[in-house]
Amino acid sequence: MAPTCQVGIDSADVKGYKAEVSLHEPASAALARIAELEALLSAERQRSAQLENERDVLRASHERLRLELELLKRRLFVAKAERVDTQQLELEFAQKLRALEEVAGTLGMTSGQPAEGDSDKKKKRKPSGRRDLKALPLEEKRVEITDPLFEELVAQGKAERIGFEESSKLAWQRGGMRRLVVARVKYRALGRDGEAQVETAPVPPEVLPRSLAAPSMLAHVLSEKFCDGLPLHRLEERAARDGVPLDRGTMSRWVEEAGASVGATVVAAARQQALRTAFCIATDATGICVQPDKRPDGARQPCRRGHYFVLLADKDHVFFEYTPRETSAVVEELFRGYSGYIQADAKSVYDVLFRKPDTPPTEHDSPEEVGCWSHCRRKFWEATCAKSEVAREGLARIGRLFALEEAWKADTPQTIHRLRNAHLRPHLEAFFRWAEDEYSKVRDERGLLRSALGYAVRQKQALMRVLDDGRLVLDNNRSERALRRIAVGRKAWLFVGSDGHAQSVGNILSLIASARLHGLDPEAYLRDLFRVLAHWPRERYLELAPLYWASTRARLDSRELAAEIGPLTVPPPLLPAPQQEAAANGSSR
Repeated sequence: MAPTCQVGIDSADVKGYKAEVSLHEPASAALARIAELEALLSAERQRSAQLENERDVLRASHERLRLELELLKRRLFVAKAERVDTQQLELEFAQKLRALEEVAGTLGMTSGQPAEGDSDKKKKRKPSGRRDLKALPLEEKRVEITDPLFEELVAQGKAERIGFEESSKLAWQRGGMRRLVVARVKYRALGRDGEAQVETAPVPPEVLPRSLAAPSMLAHVLSEKFCDGLPLHRLEERAARDGVPLDRGTMSRWVEEAGASVGATVVAAARQQALRTAFCIATDATGICVQPDKRPDGARQPCRRGHYFVLLADKDHVFFEYTPRETSAVVEELFRGYSGYIQADAKSVYDVLFRKPDTPPTEHDSPEEVGCWSHCRRKFWEATCAKSEVAREGLARIGRLFALEEAWKADTPQTIHRLRNAHLRPHLEAFFRWAEDEYSKVRDERGLLRSALGYAVRQKQALMRVLDDGRLVLDNNRSERALRRIAVGRKAWLFVGSDGHAQSVGNILSLIASARLHGLDPEAYLRDLFRVLAHWPRERYLELAPLYWASTRARLDSRELAAEIGPLTVPPPLLPAPQQEAAANGSSR
């Protein structure tokens, strides 16, 4: 209820009193009394104005809180797709939209539809040493490792096979675990002095030497956790049901060591190529909990907060970069050396990338910012909580932009560029003229509508950037879709063990996302990658990236690749040396 103020003295009382005192009092006393009453009246008027001002402030504050509550309810209970009745928008703004279509020459082109145990119990001592996998009820698969030199001696009768030195690994194929027996041939030969000598075929190189996991098992654990979001304790329980005592600590070490291996090799090579050749990198970020270090006194402390940046380099690579903090310095380091287009939201940490230097750059040009129309649309969708007709008109105008893009999205980039400049440009120019005019009316008001219009006006240059090239897209939704993998993980495995573990997880997520991007089975790709990585030349790691894996795999010996461990013949490079260097240093812009 609005406050009311009562003024005890008004101007009529003052006039009447003047007439009365003029008859009964001396003039000086009357004038003094009148001045006193006028001062009281002025004070009451000031108090009344102050109360009215406070009332207006409270009303505005109440309205803002009501809108915030309405927006929170909408975010919680309404579909998260930010749906809006487009048919109703067409009816409301049919005349205005028809005029815009005529200006842009698109009349008739679109339909208007946007498109654990008690603490007091004594803990049992964990068994130490390598476990005996032969005692487990697993199907067995055998691989014999020979030594070519000794095999020649055996054929010449100068040596003989006397048995095998066997070790076991856990392998995986769909249908259940298998026991992979690695049998290295033992040889006995006569030396120059006539004495018998026993030698064993050397251990083939592996990504994780002496690990219990074969490449297939390692790929299975990684895909179960990072493709399907299963935490390691559930994988531990599943393995126990299969009769295999595989604890989560062991699997956690597998994850960290495997991620560090591919991060220093394949992911690093792909990232260098992306920063050198990518036309546009789309990026976004989300938070992740990091397990804190133990305090000296053993007391608990809350998890730290880290951040994952996702970088989508054209349609070639996807990278998840972990950083302990989300700052401008971190963003600048992530994109150091890149000078193409960057599509991101309007978060302030990205501003450092687009500031033009005072002096001409000596090494790289500054990247160009590309705005996200989905973020802009979201602001107007939120502003509709206030039943604002202006916000609804903004939704209708932006919906027309997406409808036009839907009409020609299957065309070539050159055609899209031509159509945008012919038909989309008039819509964009009309939208920003309208937004600037409406923003001038609400500039001094607080609320969702001012936020929506202010976002559009401030981001005009970035939002208009799609007119530069047909390969650019209107929205950055693909980055948000990629970050869903992190969101699923937050709900399932909750946190990462350390900063180093988080970096390893980011490398694995990068390979899995890139494999999906190119239509590869992530588990099959990781299995093959861990099989060949230890044999691959350092200067050719880029050939193992998902972008090139189909061509690389076709040139490998299928029988050698099918074996979990053993020798591997590395094929010649995809291109001769000069062309290989040109491909690595070339540009797709």
